[in-house]
Amino acid sequence: MGYRNLRQCLDDLEANGDLLRIEKEVDPDLEAGAIQRRVLQAGGPALMFSRVTGCRFPLAGNLFGTRQRLRFIFRDTLRTLEPLLERPERLTELLTSPQRLVHAGRALWRMRSKTVRSGPLLKSSTQLSALPRLKSWPLDGGGFVTLPQVYSQDPDKPGPKGSNLGMYRVQLDGNRYAQDCEAGLHYQIHRGIGTHHTKALMKNRPLPVNVFVGGPPAMTLAAMMPMPGGIPETAFASVLAGHRIPFVETESGLPAPAEADFCISGLVHPGHLLPEGPFGDHLGYYSLKHDFPVLSVQSVRHRPDAVWPFTTVGRPPQEDSVFGQFVHQLTGSFIPMMFPGVHELNAVDEAGVHPLLLAVGSERYVPFAEERIPQELLTNAHALLGNSQTSLSKYLIIAAKEDDQGLSAHDAPGFFRHVLERVDWRRDVHFITRTTMDTLDYSGISLNQGSKAIIAACGNPRRSLSDRLPAVDWPERFQQPSILAPGILILQGPAHDRPRDTQDPEMTSLCHDIAAQSDLAGLPLLVVVDDSRFTAASWENFLWVTFTRSDPATDIYGMESFLHCKHWGCHGSLVVDARLKSYHAPPLEADPDVERRVDRLGEPGGPLHGII
Repeated sequence: MGYRNLRQCLDDLEANGDLLRIEKEVDPDLEAGAIQRRVLQAGGPALMFSRVTGCRFPLAGNLFGTRQRLRFIFRDTLRTLEPLLERPERLTELLTSPQRLVHAGRALWRMRSKTVRSGPLLKSSTQLSALPRLKSWPLDGGGFVTLPQVYSQDPDKPGPKGSNLGMYRVQLDGNRYAQDCEAGLHYQIHRGIGTHHTKALMKNRPLPVNVFVGGPPAMTLAAMMPMPGGIPETAFASVLAGHRIPFVETESGLPAPAEADFCISGLVHPGHLLPEGPFGDHLGYYSLKHDFPVLSVQSVRHRPDAVWPFTTVGRPPQEDSVFGQFVHQLTGSFIPMMFPGVHELNAVDEAGVHPLLLAVGSERYVPFAEERIPQELLTNAHALLGNSQTSLSKYLIIAAKEDDQGLSAHDAPGFFRHVLERVDWRRDVHFITRTTMDTLDYSGISLNQGSKAIIAACGNPRRSLSDRLPAVDWPERFQQPSILAPGILILQGPAHDRPRDTQDPEMTSLCHDIAAQSDLAGLPLLVVVDDSRFTAASWENFLWVTFTRSDPATDIYGMESFLHCKHWGCHGSLVVDARLKSYHAPPLEADPDVERRVDRLGEPGGPLHGII
């Protein structure tokens, strides 16, 4: 059966040669994170840091750093879980109506959680200041919990059925937090805890919150899962763990896993906000300092042999990329049930997940039409932007499966080629402006606000794509054109110097100048960047730069563009301004001195020799 606590998992990984103990003292301030990232990039083992500067608790990193290790950790229960996930309606029935588990067999019946009077978690207590102060990037505003399991309950429906378990970052110190008494609770929009917090505010009551760290690995994965409505993450964790996870009551009045390594319990009081951040985040930039709710800490409990698991996030791929791939494998079968007419989705990891969503849908509304145009695809697209985590997508590009049965949203080069051969820029770009967007995306007009674009393409190819540079006399400030792939031209532009929420007249002039010179019919997409060689060097660079550094309504231009009855389109190539803007958050850059220290660990005689 699955692991009941983190120690069992670590011991098993070590026994199988997939865990490295590092006895050299390691600093949680930048060094531990840098080591974890380097070992992850090398496809190396899980890490156990036995001696941590300024902290008595050991650290565990890179636990989920390879797909093979993830499948090994959950190998026993995946055999039970995967057949259920192939029929998501059955899993929903089982988890939302536990009484039906009796008819599904004793094994499933035992997968519910249970309440116990005591457990290892309650045996010891400490203070916030005794916990590891992990900083991953030089400008981080303090120590952060990077693998938190944040648990809350619906004030109107207390209990497991009304619970939410999410991975929302927690800042332990820095800024204006009272030492040992307060922690920052950063949750993004469209998160389950937000609904609970709203109801507590309406009642003018504090919201109890528990932050679990460690414990059964199934709890960590469940906190990341995009579960359909009505399925508590803790119930899924029990299914994934393969046993009834025992819970104990804590000072906040909420339960916590009895086998968790740590639990920070507290209350979020109405109106109590403090600046949180900065923090190096998964888009590859810093999320800056903003006011967020404060957790007033009541207690910090831990098991006697507690280990502090951690990860670092940054420009993909990172450890959360491995999680994302694994979650997609588990939940891919849910897509047609949640979004009828949608066959496949790819929240593109290389672009930071929410900035770009690729989708394969159906276009069956008018099968007898001489020319098929996007219709059902637009219905599918609006459903995706109106539900679940896909609603945070900034660019949604959707194509029809009927045009190519082998089309895959997970093959970015093939998908873009398919779309660019068929898209009609006069018709197929649809904007949603002044709307909510991902909290971590700074390309919009303000925090949480920006625009979205739907690009839908179907039918027969309209053009042949070119992989040759066109004969164009480029304006003086736009140079070094490069071809990424057929149909995609990268152009280097001057540094951006315009204020937020304004378009750049130089971009409009660029579109006019080059449209008047040359036929770019075989190059329907032109992207202006700060460094064309870097952007065109790989698909990973192109996806990251293009979609994390642009806001659709502000940064899309077009050759021979027009506005007709409030619909925007262009007769020539679409032009995207993907330069770093004057108001963007800075990209993440590692500390060179720390990187040199890590290099030395990989030299002969060092603990990482032969790994990095």
